[in-house]
Amino acid sequence: MVQARLRFKNFEEYLLVNPEDLPEGRYEYVEGELVDLMPEGEESEWIANYLFLLLTQAGIVAPRLIRPGRCEIEVPGVPRTRFPDLVILDEAHLELTKRRLTITADMPPPRLVVEVVSPGKKNRKRDLEDKRRQYQSRGIPEYWLIDPEQQQVSVLHLTGDNYVESGVFQGGDRVNSPSFGLLPFTAEQVLAGQ
Repeated sequence: MVQARLRFKNFEEYLLVNPEDLPEGRYEYVEGELVDLMPEGEESEWIANYLFLLLTQAGIVAPRLIRPGRCEIEVPGVPRTRFPDLVILDEAHLELTKRRLTITADMPPPRLVVEVVSPGKKNRKRDLEDKRRQYQSRGIPEYWLIDPEQQQVSVLHLTGDNYVESGVFQGGDRVNSPSFGLLPFTAEQVLAGQ
């Protein structure tokens, strides 16, 4: 395997690199560099994986369209990418991402992105403000924030150019999604992973 460069002239050059030639680990592309991401905490990863199971059992979309933690999305502003905790792809992405599971700016946005809010002031700001602004600018129709600290699931949907809160779900509240309707699982189930 050829050692991948960690610096690129531009995003297009980065996209030309075969995924298997990139260094192992988790990275986001930021202004020509690969920035190492800290590993997800066990709780965050489990919640995203359990949500995958709940969505699959609900039968609202084909399991192949649900991608926990591995789908890279180019976001507007500073040239960069994000790896949401869970993404629901559009059918068109199956063909467009055959070579690499990266949704670029010239592709349709995914149907839904989900972030499990990470602990700590800096991480919370990133998930609640920075990513919200980026996903909103990218035109992603629905954004869920799963917040273990607040014990709630917030569902936002795009209205015009801005996200509007559709609902905040806690405890035994069933999660209600503008895109997928009233779901057969509760906020408590999502947060407890059981």
